Amino acid sequence: QVRLVESGGGLVQAGRSLRLFCEAFGSIININSMGWYRQAPGKERELVASIISGGHTKYGDFVRGRIAISRDDAKNTVELQLDRLRPEDTAVYYCNIEATALQATGSLRSEYWGQGTQVTVSS
Repeated sequence: QVRLVESGGGLVQAGRSLRLFCEAFGSIININSMGWYRQAPGKERELVASIISGGHTKYGDFVRGRIAISRDDAKNTVELQLDRLRPEDTAVYYCNIEATALQATGSLRSEYWGQGTQVTVSS
C-alpha cells in the first residue's frame, strides 16, 4: 500500500510564498512521475506541476514562472514552491505520483493521490 503525506498549506496574503511538501510511503520500487494538482471550489482539478524521473518538468499554463517543482528520489519526496501567490491560487492542492509498488501478488504500476492540503490566499 502506498500512502502520500502532504504538508505546507495554509493561509497567506497575496504576494507571499508557500512551500508544499509531499512524502510517499510504502513498498515503492520506483516512482516515475511526481506532481501537484489543485482544485478550487466549483472547478475541475488541474495540473500545477509535474516532474518525471530524469528531471523533465511540466507546468500548468497559469504558472508563468511563479511555481517550481523539485523531487528527491532518495527520500521519495516532491516539493512545490509557490511564489507571488494570488487569490485565484486558492484551492486544495493534491500530491500525485505514478509509481511501481510491491503488492501481494507482485509489483504493480499505479497512480496514487494524497488527501490534499488547503492553500488560501487573501487579498
